Formats: sequence, C-alpha cells, structure tokens
Amino acid sequence: QVQLVESGGGLVQPGGSLRLSCKTSGSFFRINTMGWDRQAPGKQRELVTTINSAGSTSYADSVKGRFNISRDNAKNTVYLQMNSLTPEDSAVYYCRVYYINEHYKYVEVWGQGTPVTVST
Repeated sequence: QVQLVESGGGLVQPGGSLRLSCKTSGSFFRINTMGWDRQAPGKQRELVTTINSAGSTSYADSVKGRFNISRDNAKNTVYLQMNSLTPEDSAVYYCRVYYINEHYKYVEVWGQGTPVTVST
C-alpha cells in the first residue's frame, strides 16, 4: 500500500511564494506520473500540473509561468514551486501519484491535502 505525505502549505501574502512537497512511501513497483490538484471552497477540484517519469510536464493555463513542478525519483518525492501567488490560488492542494503496484497493476492515489491561503 502506498501513502502520500504532503507538506509546505500555509498562509502567504499576494505576490509571495510557497513550495509544496509530497513524499511517496510504501510498496510499489514503479511510480509513473505525479502531479497536483487543487480545490477551492465551493469549486470543483481541478488538475493543476503533472510530471511524468520522463520529466515531461503539463500545467493548467491559470498557473503557467508561475508554478513549477519537479520530482526527485531517488526520494520518490514531487515538488510544486508556486510563485506570484494570488488570492485565486487559495485552495487545498492534493498530491496525486499514478504508480504500478507489486502486482503490475496501475493504481492512482491522492494525498490528504495541504491548505494554501493567499491573503493580506
């Protein structure tokens, strides 16, 4: 079973930066795509960014040029560097990991979420 532990959320002023981390632990064969979703109060969850095992990335239009996703395969950890934050970025951010388990089945799992609040 795979567990995800997120960290790095908190309160930041508009224009500021935060860096989120998500570490994967447990039993698995290989991690494929990693990424981040977010959900603001009263809104649907949206996909923010992904990074595949080759390092290719994708971003939602709303965060392009401001957010950067990266991964450290040796540490089974994915990071989200968020810059030029605005109040519209306030949400609970969820890490997502798509992996192959020990039975060679594809499985997707999400973290518990870490809140990000952008406010004065």
